[in-house]
Amino acid sequence: MTAWTYMLRCADGSFYVGCTTDLETRMAQHQSGHFTGYTCDRRPVTLVWSDVCEDVEDAIAMERRIKGWSRAKKIALIDADWDRVRALGLRPSRRASPSSG
Repeated sequence: MTAWTYMLRCADGSFYVGCTTDLETRMAQHQSGHFTGYTCDRRPVTLVWSDVCEDVEDAIAMERRIKGWSRAKKIALIDADWDRVRALGLRPSRRASPSSG
Protein backbone atom coordinates (compact mmCIF):
# COMPACT_ATOMS: atom_id res chain seq x y z
CA MET A 1 0.00 0.00 0.00
CA THR A 2 1.43 3.38 -0.97
CA ALA A 3 1.94 6.05 1.66
CA TRP A 4 3.12 9.63 1.79
CA THR A 5 5.63 11.41 3.94
CA TYR A 6 4.73 15.08 4.17
CA MET A 7 5.83 18.35 5.72
CA LEU A 8 3.58 21.17 6.85
CA ARG A 9 4.47 24.77 7.58
CA CYS A 10 2.48 25.85 10.61
CA ALA A 11 1.10 29.34 11.22
CA ASP A 12 3.94 30.02 13.68
CA GLY A 13 6.54 29.19 10.99
CA SER A 14 7.50 25.83 12.46
CA PHE A 15 7.46 22.59 10.48
CA TYR A 16 5.57 19.37 11.15
CA VAL A 17 6.58 16.10 9.48
CA GLY A 18 4.23 13.13 9.27
CA CYS A 19 3.16 10.20 7.12
CA THR A 20 -0.17 8.83 5.97
CA THR A 21 -1.84 6.53 3.48
CA ASP A 22 -4.40 9.22 2.55
CA LEU A 23 -2.82 12.64 2.17
CA GLU A 24 -6.01 14.53 1.27
CA THR A 25 -7.88 13.25 4.33
CA ARG A 26 -4.90 13.83 6.61
CA MET A 27 -4.60 17.44 5.43
CA ALA A 28 -8.28 18.02 6.19
CA GLN A 29 -7.76 16.51 9.65
CA HIS A 30 -4.83 18.83 10.37
CA GLN A 31 -6.76 21.89 9.12
CA SER A 32 -9.85 21.07 11.18
CA GLY A 33 -7.92 20.50 14.41
CA HIS A 34 -8.98 16.85 14.47
CA PHE A 35 -5.66 15.96 16.11
CA THR A 36 -5.01 17.53 19.50
CA GLY A 37 -1.26 17.34 18.98
CA TYR A 38 1.35 19.70 17.56
CA THR A 39 -0.57 21.22 14.66
CA CYS A 40 -3.86 21.85 16.49
CA ASP A 41 -2.66 25.09 18.12
CA ARG A 42 -0.57 26.10 15.10
CA ARG A 43 -3.26 26.31 12.42
CA PRO A 44 -3.66 27.04 9.65
CA VAL A 45 -1.08 24.69 8.18
CA THR A 46 0.23 24.56 4.63
CA LEU A 47 1.49 21.49 2.83
CA VAL A 48 4.99 22.46 1.67
CA TRP A 49 6.43 19.08 0.67
CA SER A 50 5.34 15.49 0.15
CA ASP A 51 6.76 12.33 -1.35
CA VAL A 52 5.05 9.05 -2.12
CA CYS A 53 6.58 5.80 -0.85
CA GLU A 54 5.91 2.24 -1.93
CA ASP A 55 4.77 1.20 1.53
CA VAL A 56 4.01 2.51 5.00
CA GLU A 57 7.30 1.26 6.48
CA ASP A 58 9.28 3.36 3.97
CA ALA A 59 7.13 6.41 4.72
CA ILE A 60 7.67 6.00 8.47
CA ALA A 61 11.43 5.63 7.98
CA MET A 62 11.53 8.79 5.83
CA GLU A 63 9.44 10.68 8.40
CA ARG A 64 11.81 9.74 11.22
CA ARG A 65 14.85 10.68 9.15
CA ILE A 66 13.47 14.11 8.20
CA LYS A 67 12.32 14.85 11.77
CA GLY A 68 15.97 14.66 12.79
CA TRP A 69 17.06 17.23 10.22
CA SER A 70 17.90 20.85 10.91
CA ARG A 71 15.50 23.58 9.87
CA ALA A 72 17.94 24.62 7.12
CA LYS A 73 17.99 21.12 5.67
CA LYS A 74 14.17 20.93 5.75
CA ILE A 75 13.99 24.22 3.86
CA ALA A 76 16.47 22.89 1.29
CA LEU A 77 14.22 19.83 0.83
CA ILE A 78 11.16 22.05 0.37
CA ASP A 79 13.11 24.06 -2.22
CA ALA A 80 14.29 20.84 -3.92
CA ASP A 81 17.85 22.12 -3.53
CA TRP A 82 19.48 18.68 -3.56
CA ASP A 83 23.05 20.02 -3.44
CA ARG A 84 22.22 21.92 -0.26
CA VAL A 85 20.39 18.92 1.24
CA ARG A 86 23.53 16.84 0.66
CA ALA A 87 25.87 19.55 1.96
CA LEU A 88 23.81 20.01 5.12
CA GLY A 89 24.00 16.27 5.69
CA LEU A 90 27.77 16.42 6.00
CA ARG A 91 29.55 16.97 9.29
CA PRO A 92 30.39 20.67 9.71
CA SER A 93 34.10 19.95 9.29
CA ARG A 94 33.39 18.38 5.86
CA ARG A 95 31.25 21.24 4.51
CA ALA A 96 32.88 23.70 2.17
CA SER A 97 33.75 26.93 3.88
CA PRO A 98 32.56 30.18 2.25
CA SER A 99 36.14 31.14 1.35
CA SER A 100 36.85 27.81 -0.41
CA GLY A 101 34.66 28.91 -3.31
